[in-house]
Amino acid sequence: QVHLRESGGGLVQPGGSLSLSCVATGPISSASSVGWYRQGPGGQRDLVARFTSSGDTDYADSVKDRFTMSRDVAERTIYLHMTNLKLEDTAKYFCNLYDWSGTAFWGLGVRVIVSS
Repeated sequence: QVHLRESGGGLVQPGGSLSLSCVATGPISSASSVGWYRQGPGGQRDLVARFTSSGDTDYADSVKDRFTMSRDVAERTIYLHMTNLKLEDTAKYFCNLYDWSGTAFWGLGVRVIVSS
């Protein structure tokens, strides 16, 4: 069973930066994609960024050129480096992994609040 644990959320001013981490345990070699989603006040969980098995990195248009995802394979950790944060980036951020059967695994999420 895959388990994901996020850390690094918090309060930041507009224009500031914040980094999130997600540590994975379990059979992550079964992953077809791994990445970050966020859930805002509207309740919908939207893709922020993900690594795909083909080696691509996908970013939501709203975060391109501001957010960067990276990983440390040895540490089984992915990171989301967020810069020039905007009020609309306020959300709960979830680490995600899809395995090849289409099963989704989620962390419990961390809150990011962008506010002056």
